Amino acid sequence: MQNKEKMYHINLSKEDIKNAKYAILPGDPDRVEKIASLLDGPVFLTSNREYKSYLGKIGKENVLVISTGIGGPSTSICVEELSLLGLKYLIRVGTCGGMQLSVKAGDIVIANAAIRAEGTSKEYLPIEYPAVADFDLVLALKMAVKELQIKGHIGVVHCKDSFYGQHNPAKMPISYELKNKWQAWLKAGALASEMETASLYTVANTRKIKAAAVLLTVWNQERERQHLDNKSCFDTERAIKVAILAIRKIINKEI
Repeated sequence: MQNKEKMYHINLSKEDIKNAKYAILPGDPDRVEKIASLLDGPVFLTSNREYKSYLGKIGKENVLVISTGIGGPSTSICVEELSLLGLKYLIRVGTCGGMQLSVKAGDIVIANAAIRAEGTSKEYLPIEYPAVADFDLVLALKMAVKELQIKGHIGVVHCKDSFYGQHNPAKMPISYELKNKWQAWLKAGALASEMETASLYTVANTRKIKAAAVLLTVWNQERERQHLDNKSCFDTERAIKVAILAIRKIINKEI
């Protein structure tokens, strides 16, 4: 593709991103400016549909910050178009709901893999193929959490398409299936639930891009059910700082 040719959805060209190889991917467009403000020399690029973007620097490397919107379809579109622009390292910074009782609001979850209980990834690979993160990026995130002295967990996250199917399964015609599978994920040790990581990992693996996800736990519905302390937390700043430090470690070849 030509350097000035714009991607149809994210509205970016190779010229816009100035050979950036690294990207931070929040879901929420309103989180993009907050992340960019923690980079050096952030510059607004564009906003189209759910895709808002800034370019900044970590050290001498250009780093793109771009939102993916909610769910697998919009995430897959973003990753596909970033791959065409030459991006090589993607870190999702998002939110999740805790599942295990030990995963409390405010905790950080690093997803080393995702349960493919959504639809997008099934249009890429057979369901038997796992949605897994890049090992080096997971290690960099782990090192960043330790260095920043933040409480974190590493493990599998559950990824679905229907937010309300998870939070109010009794109202769904297939409530029996939703409830039974939820119990299976809990028994298997799934740490948290969210909506984008399975798509991110599947598309990234297909397109030979390295990807990982660091998630803020907003609350935990299992703790709520058991009447345990469960104050909500919506401040993503620590997850953002973990992602930025992890990219810095990759750039500095500390991994």
